Amino acid sequence: MHGRPRKAPKPEEEAASVAKAQKLRALQTQFFSFHHNKIYTKEAVELSAKLLEINPESYTAWNYRKLAVEHYLSQPDCNPDWIKSVLDDELRVVENALRQNFKSYGAWHHRKWVISKGHSSIDNELRLLDKFQKADSRNFHAWNYRRFVAESMKRSEQDELKYTEDMIYKNFSNYSAWHNRSVLLSALFEKKAEGFLSKEKVLPEEYEFIHQAIFTDPDDQSGWFYHLWLLDQTVTTDSPLLASSWPGHGYDVFLVEDRCYNGSAFSPFTALHSDSGSFPIVLYFNQPVGGVSSSTVTVECGFNKNEDLLWKPLSASNSQTARVWVAHLKIPSSDLLSTVEVSVGHSKGIISTRGFEYSHPSMFSFKVHVQPMERDFFQVSVAESISLREENFKIYGSQSEESIINSFNQLSIKNGHESTASNWRSEALAKEIECFRELLSLMDCKIGKLTLARLLMAYDVMSYPFANKLVHSEEVLELCSDLMKLDPTHYQYYKDEHSMVLLQKVTSSKESLLQHCFQYKDSVSSAICGPICLRLSNLSLSRMGAFEKLLWVQMLDLSHNELQSIEGLEAMQLLSCLSLRNNKLRSLTALEPLRKLKLLRVLDISYNQIGDHSIDTTRYLCSSPLSHSVGSESNKDETVTSDVALIDNWEAFYIFKDFNLNQLEIVGNTIADEKFKSVLVKIMPKLKQLDGKLLG
Repeated sequence: MHGRPRKAPKPEEEAASVAKAQKLRALQTQFFSFHHNKIYTKEAVELSAKLLEINPESYTAWNYRKLAVEHYLSQPDCNPDWIKSVLDDELRVVENALRQNFKSYGAWHHRKWVISKGHSSIDNELRLLDKFQKADSRNFHAWNYRRFVAESMKRSEQDELKYTEDMIYKNFSNYSAWHNRSVLLSALFEKKAEGFLSKEKVLPEEYEFIHQAIFTDPDDQSGWFYHLWLLDQTVTTDSPLLASSWPGHGYDVFLVEDRCYNGSAFSPFTALHSDSGSFPIVLYFNQPVGGVSSSTVTVECGFNKNEDLLWKPLSASNSQTARVWVAHLKIPSSDLLSTVEVSVGHSKGIISTRGFEYSHPSMFSFKVHVQPMERDFFQVSVAESISLREENFKIYGSQSEESIINSFNQLSIKNGHESTASNWRSEALAKEIECFRELLSLMDCKIGKLTLARLLMAYDVMSYPFANKLVHSEEVLELCSDLMKLDPTHYQYYKDEHSMVLLQKVTSSKESLLQHCFQYKDSVSSAICGPICLRLSNLSLSRMGAFEKLLWVQMLDLSHNELQSIEGLEAMQLLSCLSLRNNKLRSLTALEPLRKLKLLRVLDISYNQIGDHSIDTTRYLCSSPLSHSVGSESNKDETVTSDVALIDNWEAFYIFKDFNLNQLEIVGNTIADEKFKSVLVKIMPKLKQLDGKLLG
């Protein structure tokens, strides 16, 4: 059992163990002979029962008995009484095995298989479960089997809910009972059963119920896990919503096709360089969804057909569900002024991973201006490099603040239908906040502080969805800092939470965002579109977030932080310049999200920890060109046979092969020797500068 120290066996115990092993080997030898020769005599089947009584985890023996049962039931003289007798024998064998090991996966699976045959009485199963659950009320195998039995008996969720309540009152620490309660409530909410039509009435009662467990024993984790589930049910809307988009509603997008202009007509939020003949439309949902296509999202404009648009999910895996979806709208080469209207969800088909349809259609529109100008920002002389260092920036001028503020207001999609529905949620969260403030006034409880932090952030988001207010951000940051000191074992988790809250605070208002917006003043600044760099450097960030508010960013400085992962950065489809200098990236595969940023031209990953660690724990995220899974991602002949150096550096090839970089900084990483740099030049033939040196 967990927490019990191991003791050295006594001589008599060792002797008994040796004898048991010898008996087991003898049984296995004879059993495998019967199995391989497909012998299903009474003697052979009884021998398998003896084997399972000693070792209930013998999957081969359970499978053999299934084959034996199928053999008996296929006999021509088989009758109902004979079938019942055979299956009852199987149930007895399972029961004997469970007495030896109540947590035997094979035994529980076999019992379910027998009952599924439909010839055995199921009435006895609940009585048997009651007997086993008295021995161990938290055993999840028994609870899983109970769900199967209840469904087979057509037993109502309400009756099972009452059973979980009885079990919880007997033992507040029954995690399995709390979990089963969450499963049952989820099913009742989905069915909209009588009394469960709305969470508004049910969840407050559940909060009161869980308080009894938490306040009785705050150190027990079972109740806290259930409280976390309740919080998720409170803050998460069933139907997915469109949280933000790029371009935003009412934007004037200035597409700089071949040239760039320093005139005042451009907003730094909406001026975009494009050398691919297209620009991205980005949809950011509040939860992962699938089914985004030209059928469910309609784009109307005078220069492109909706059916020609291909929507792609942006996710770390190859899943067809994601929070972020992108399509590229082709633009004509001539001067253009056109209005684009995007309708989302007016046709059914967008569905969340939880199975709920997108039921609140949204629409946003923007104007596209295509106008060749004087000079190309990214096609300037290669001698004019772009450096996202402190000395190359100045504070953004106050005369341009109005354009930033107007653009900021257009970033989010306003789903007005949610405001009324959220009232009860805010009230529930407010009561929970008051409750946990009281708990923390009585004792110093780590998980209580973490829960209070979660409640405060959820309350701000729920109460001020469009006001961009984080009333409790300072208190939450302080709670996270306290937790880092109180619970160093989970320091990194609290540090990540602290980073997420800090980013939410930075992006929560126009005023806080402006403090991090700087104007690039390089030697070419007079010839470019006055690009604005969002500088989030020196903030001690260990994790990125708030991407729904950063879709407009083209230049991003994340230098001098503590980032080990940049997951989620793939949502920022407009990124052209990115500095990750002086972070804690440990491997090339940590750069995986950047593969989806097609406009990225300048990248600084210098002075990280790439190559410091001999074992890259993220390698499994990338498909090796030597594996069978690479298939559609890359051409095996090109990857494997063209160059031995590329075979030795397949992670670099996988990450950088689709990049279209002009500049790359990689100095200060253990991996960045001359041999590796020569490999990078082969992978990216369009690269013009590497570590500040011009390439021929």
